[in-house]
Amino acid sequence: MNASPPAIRQTMSARDWAQLVLLSVLWGGSFFFAKVAVKEIPPMTLVLGRVAIAALLLALVLRLRGVALPKEARVWGAFLIMGLLNNALPFTLIFWGQTHIASGLASIINATTPLFTILVASRFTQDERLTTRRLAGVLIGFAGVAGLIGPALGGSGISGSLAGELACLGAAISYGFAAVFGRRFARMGVAPMSVAFGQMTGSSLIMLPMAALVDGFWQLPMPGTVSLGALAALAAFSTAFAYLLFFRLLASAGATNVALVTLLVPVSAILLGALFLGERLTLAQFGGMAAIGAGLITIDGRLLGWLGARLRPARG
Repeated sequence: MNASPPAIRQTMSARDWAQLVLLSVLWGGSFFFAKVAVKEIPPMTLVLGRVAIAALLLALVLRLRGVALPKEARVWGAFLIMGLLNNALPFTLIFWGQTHIASGLASIINATTPLFTILVASRFTQDERLTTRRLAGVLIGFAGVAGLIGPALGGSGISGSLAGELACLGAAISYGFAAVFGRRFARMGVAPMSVAFGQMTGSSLIMLPMAALVDGFWQLPMPGTVSLGALAALAAFSTAFAYLLFFRLLASAGATNVALVTLLVPVSAILLGALFLGERLTLAQFGGMAAIGAGLITIDGRLLGWLGARLRPARG
């Protein structure tokens, strides 16, 4: 018999927020590392390298800590689904998208993940229902998405930039489903570290034949030192370590709260892209990011509640 699922806190603690900020820096760096590596490593091969190296690193951590892996077939089946939704599909879409758009813009589009997470969670969970405030936040956020993608719709046909933007939007949708699907591991009694390893192993099994068929990775020339270094950082810091934090937060703070990390991710992604890649975003793209941010702040509600309390006249 499964244990009752742990209660989800609607308001995150200071420790939760500290881990959320750290996670945003790690995932913000992933857009930078991917943009560097994808210049020499095809997207599917890059995804395979990222998840396979991360799986090996997590296996070593599990062994050192003496954590036993679950043996039930249903758990490993869930690992495969999680690996598809949270790694194989969105990583491939984002890496391919970044061959057409800047890393900062990719991170902004990725910031729509909470919008899709809310819609999925409201349909498939009992404790993360769609409220009026969250619906308003979703609508504001989607207005920002329209502002981002709208200019690319002006030309004839699907341009490379539009295709890249849509690919990153598809990744955000996949992440939204993954955030809600991942809650089942707490009910199964699977530790966050085991989930991180399991999904990386599952996504490695998915990507191995895909990268072989599409890229023929064994025939590719050896990438340069910079690309290999970017791949190593992508796997170790932005994947293995990051997902340990992700599943720990998911179990305690809930899918919607954890998805707010994407509000913070663009900050580090844009800074790294501007400093080291010479990327510049347009005013319209910053406007879209501001609208998405406003939507996420509305969804979270805490800042609005604080402002309301400050502005409300004191009662005698």
